[in-house]
Amino acid sequence: MDNSELDDILTAVREFVREKVVPLETQVEDEDAFPESIIKESAEMGLFGWALPEEYGGLGLNAEQDALLAMELGYTTPSFRSLFGTNNGIAGQVLVNYGTDDQKSEWLPRLASGEVVASFALTESEAGSDPSGLRTKAVRDGDDYIINGSKRFITNAEASDVLIVFARTDPNATGSKGISVFLVPTKSEGVTVGPHDHKMGQAGAWASEIFFDDVRVPAANLIGGEEEKGFYAAMASLNKGRLHIAAICVGQSIRILDESVRFAAEAKQGGEPIARFQLVQAMLADIYTDVAAAKALVLSAAQRWDAETDRKLGPSSAKLFASEALARIADKGVQIQGGMGYMRESAVERFYRHARLFRIYEGTSEVQRVVVAKQLLKGAHKPQFNL
Repeated sequence: MDNSELDDILTAVREFVREKVVPLETQVEDEDAFPESIIKESAEMGLFGWALPEEYGGLGLNAEQDALLAMELGYTTPSFRSLFGTNNGIAGQVLVNYGTDDQKSEWLPRLASGEVVASFALTESEAGSDPSGLRTKAVRDGDDYIINGSKRFITNAEASDVLIVFARTDPNATGSKGISVFLVPTKSEGVTVGPHDHKMGQAGAWASEIFFDDVRVPAANLIGGEEEKGFYAAMASLNKGRLHIAAICVGQSIRILDESVRFAAEAKQGGEPIARFQLVQAMLADIYTDVAAAKALVLSAAQRWDAETDRKLGPSSAKLFASEALARIADKGVQIQGGMGYMRESAVERFYRHARLFRIYEGTSEVQRVVVAKQLLKGAHKPQFNL
């Protein structure tokens, strides 16, 4: 996609987000759901398939273009992006990178159009940021597999049509070995999706527990047609997902910056705008510096992803910095607004609660630090700095 086409898309999304989604934020917060009209219009704009290949009906955005779009989507409640994030990201990318031609042809066009919603069913109670503790099992039975186990915190599970399920096919394997991945229609007999969880923030983004009780799926639903591709498929999707989440954090940070500058210029103490107070100015300066640094880091990492020179160090360092920066920014946003920032009707109060999850999902900050350190010890940083 050339720059003019991308600019048109970014402009359309920016207008849609700011004119139609932002005004709905308190309604979404109260109802824990988006109006169907917003979901339908999002599908018509191609938002269910921006990262999926053009040959399957997607927009085919590369990593840098994806990051720029994510920054626009991140300007509002992050649950908006979650409506279609699994189709484009962790679930859809498993099919893009590892699916057979038949699997891609059957599912990707439906994901791109929004006809189908996919969920990425990896996390379990004892297998979160590190999936090596995964216990869900899939046993071969003739031309089928029988799946038993459970998953936790699965985004869009309640709204999903198909699940990308990770399970052990080798009962004797441990750690990252013996894990395979399957396409499981959500309405399959034996699949039970629990009610969505009540969370600290990000209302409107539904996450649920899923149970698999002797769920029978044909061997043709084994993604890639081979066993033991699951761990690698999960890591490839998560690495790109971390880059996308980092860009969403930048969008969230830009929104808080806007809210903070506006409030500081308009709110008065002693008859003077609080923007005249140097300690308020210092907080604004710190917010801007973190936003600018996070944006630069994310775009640099995205460019290296597209160049295929770095697909581990960049995403993890970007996700680590951008999510931690967002936490600092959200805290300062509340502090600038004082008592008003603590009220539920305040945007910064909501974004303060939204922000907390970004340091946890798709790999905690602690996991990102481990990944970054391991990559540094392998010398992965040397080309970047010409060492």
